[in-house]
Amino acid sequence: MPSLTAQQLLQILPSADAKVGVFVPGLNAAMGKYAIVTRLRMAAFIAQIGHESGQLRYVRELGGDAYLAKYDTGRLAQRLGNTPEADGDGQKYRGRGLIQVTGHDNYEACSEALFGDSRLLATPELLEQPVYASMSAGWFWQSRGLNTLADLGDFEKITRRINGGLNGWEDRQKLYRRALEVLQ
Repeated sequence: MPSLTAQQLLQILPSADAKVGVFVPGLNAAMGKYAIVTRLRMAAFIAQIGHESGQLRYVRELGGDAYLAKYDTGRLAQRLGNTPEADGDGQKYRGRGLIQVTGHDNYEACSEALFGDSRLLATPELLEQPVYASMSAGWFWQSRGLNTLADLGDFEKITRRINGGLNGWEDRQKLYRRALEVLQ
C-alpha cells in the first residue's frame, strides 16, 4: 500500500507548514483503513481535505453563535438530527474534522464507525485531534461512496457530495491537479 510522505503532503498543501508532520500518520492510517490507496483516490481525498480544512489549519468549523444558529433550530438542524429547541446543539455539533462532520446524526454515525460506541456525542471535540480528524474524513469518504467516484475521475460529483455544491471549486481543482502531479 502506498503511503503519503510529509514532503509530498507539503508539496500539495504548501500552506500547511508545521501541521504536515502532525497529520501524515493519521492520514496514512485513514487512507489505509478506508482503501484510499490508489493515485486517483489519494489525490482526490487530499485535494478535498486540503480545501475543507484550509490546508490543515482548521479542524473546527469557523463561525460564532449567530452563524451556528442555523444548526440549532429549523430545517437544517432537523435534517442533521439536532433537537428543534434552541439548546446549543448546533454549536456542540458544529463541523469538525478534515471533512467536517456536522450535526448529531453524523456525529453518532461517525462515532459508531470509529469507536463502536457513541462517545462523540459527549465529546465531539475529539474530532479536532489530528488522528480523529483524519479518520473521520476517511469514514465520511467511504460512507459516501467517494472511492468509486475517484476511480471514475468524477471530481465534481465528489465535491458536490462533500460540500453540497461547488463552493471553492477553483481551489479544489488546483489542489487536485497538484496532487495528481505530486503522486506520480
